[in-house]
Amino acid sequence: MIFICALMSIKTELQPVPRVNCGGIDAMHCKLFMGTFAGMSLDWFIGLPNRRITSFDQFSTLFKEQFIVNRAQHPISFDLFEVKQYQGEPLKNFLNRFGALVVKLHTKDEPLMVHAFRRGILSGPFSNSLIRCRPKTISEIRC
Repeated sequence: MIFICALMSIKTELQPVPRVNCGGIDAMHCKLFMGTFAGMSLDWFIGLPNRRITSFDQFSTLFKEQFIVNRAQHPISFDLFEVKQYQGEPLKNFLNRFGALVVKLHTKDEPLMVHAFRRGILSGPFSNSLIRCRPKTISEIRC
């Protein structure tokens, strides 16, 4: 961290940051935060008007507002219907992928899980046996 601080102070002595118009501890926080930018976030920062940022709180709020849509969404029960068995994928792998999502969901809706599983599995002997035996729980499918 000390190395980054030293680099940032050298960089700002050579090149002032015109977009940031704050001083004291806020200036240090802003400069450290800017040091983490790359790619899309750096492009966003460079596109800000000069003297737009007046405090670290404002800077972090602007950043969150810009990039909140990139945050990973928590899965919902209906995401189970998006899990499909790939052509040539072993049944065990599909069952593991499906089970991993079930664990993340913390859902207790067994009929929904069973229905989603049956819709995601490729047609074949196992899917035909599911049609015949009509399991009501995931544990019945695993047997």
